[in-house]
Amino acid sequence: MDLSLSEKETAFRNELLDWLAANPSGQPSGPGQDEQFEHRRAWQRRLASGGWSAVHWPVEHGGRAASLTESAIFFEEIARAGAPLPANVLGLLLAGPTLMQCGTPEQRDRFLQPIVTGDEIWCQGFSEPEAGSDLASLRTRAVLDGDTWVLNGQKLWTSYARYARWCMCLARSDTDAPKHKGLTYFLLDMKQEGVRVRPLRDITGAAHFNEVFLDNALVPRDLVLGGVGNGWRTALTTLSNERSGLAFFHQVQMRQLLDRLAAVAVARGSFADLRVKDALGELYTRVEALRLTAYRGLATIERHGQPGPESAVTKLMWSATNQQLTQLAVDVLGPDALQEGPGWGYELLRSKGNSIEGGTTEILKSTVAERVLSLPRSR
Repeated sequence: MDLSLSEKETAFRNELLDWLAANPSGQPSGPGQDEQFEHRRAWQRRLASGGWSAVHWPVEHGGRAASLTESAIFFEEIARAGAPLPANVLGLLLAGPTLMQCGTPEQRDRFLQPIVTGDEIWCQGFSEPEAGSDLASLRTRAVLDGDTWVLNGQKLWTSYARYARWCMCLARSDTDAPKHKGLTYFLLDMKQEGVRVRPLRDITGAAHFNEVFLDNALVPRDLVLGGVGNGWRTALTTLSNERSGLAFFHQVQMRQLLDRLAAVAVARGSFADLRVKDALGELYTRVEALRLTAYRGLATIERHGQPGPESAVTKLMWSATNQQLTQLAVDVLGPDALQEGPGWGYELLRSKGNSIEGGTTEILKSTVAERVLSLPRSR
């Protein structure tokens, strides 16, 4: 694996750096989640105006046809600049690529441009109360009534649902078929009477996730994506893009957080404690290993054309490292770390969910054991 940049990739990075220098992201108008989200939406619109919001998309759909390495560069550099992720990150990374691969020309014409600009936000309606890791066991029902599908059920842990206009919604359309065969993938309008969203507040006091209740929610037949009964295969297309690029953004943020902690340790005299020094050294090693593992996963995609199980390793490393880092911060700062408001106390509390969101640690360990280490299945 060669980590040196080509002339084209270097030119891409320099152009991006020049644009970021001329277009700082600024700060949200207030500390609340709504203000932060609207700040991210305004930031995405500015990115779109410069052709930067969907760099990995084809040019004809508003992108730059960026290579995988160039996409990684994009996420690294916006993180280094202190800029947030675009508001429509699920639309850009999941819905858009799935529409391009599985959608009809009419669906692509209707949905892709508002994804790029952030005018229509997307959420992902896959997980349910009893169908998280075992997605094919979902119970949300879809029944065809004339030219309209009627959906009833519940979705859980749905990021961005209270801001979303559209949902990538997986539902069971054939109860007699095997569980992987009877699913259909719907493009669900969230702004209708049959959809109710309830925010879920976590230990930080913020609502990063939501419950979505479907009570006779309606989907026209022409908003089925990938064909009736083909939802599992369409969903795999979405899931194959789930962590695309985000590892590069998060590893830069984590390195920045670690540099900040090291500076605090030096200022407080804690760096003289060999236990603190050793813990910081271990964290720097883990963060660098995370960066290299993310690039290793990128090389796998370039070689084989699709993500490999290495993405599970990246997620495991990020979760454990972020939790270890925030705990060390509290050990170094003591009670000062737990002051209310954004800061180390928030980071510690938020990190507790890292081993659940985006794939639980237990399921990802099984993936690594079976698909990376070739160990026998445990069940």
